[in-house]
Amino acid sequence: MIRDTIKAAQISAMKAGDKPRLAAVRLILAKVKDRDIELRTAATQPDDDVLVVDVLQKMVKQRRESITLYEQGDRQELADIERSELAVIEEFLPARMTDDAVKAAIAAIIAETGAAGPKDMGKVLGPLKARHGTEIDMGAASALVKAALANG
Repeated sequence: MIRDTIKAAQISAMKAGDKPRLAAVRLILAKVKDRDIELRTAATQPDDDVLVVDVLQKMVKQRRESITLYEQGDRQELADIERSELAVIEEFLPARMTDDAVKAAIAAIIAETGAAGPKDMGKVLGPLKARHGTEIDMGAASALVKAALANG
């Protein structure tokens, strides 16, 4: 489980005295704990790895946006801090699918569902997220689905 890997990374960072890495790992664990607390009253509990990956993906998105804003504001030292946190966060994410693999998955789902045009994006995005949500950047995948349906 990813949560166990993160906890082990926290212990190894403590033993190594790697303060920046330890801070980033603690931040991850805090966000995951916040999400656990949010879901206490939920009717259904998602799989633990799905929950952790969702939190990590949101953190990655936030870091990338922050890096862009800091660079635009000429605050390189803050952008570097965000970059180091981003590197730690990405270590715990599952391997990403290649663009060709994503396109193949989209084509398979389009064939299965019979999606024919842009109005059928939901028919494709739902199954795509369910099957490959942890391995795909859904923002980029959405653009690929739109392009595939426009050409289809």
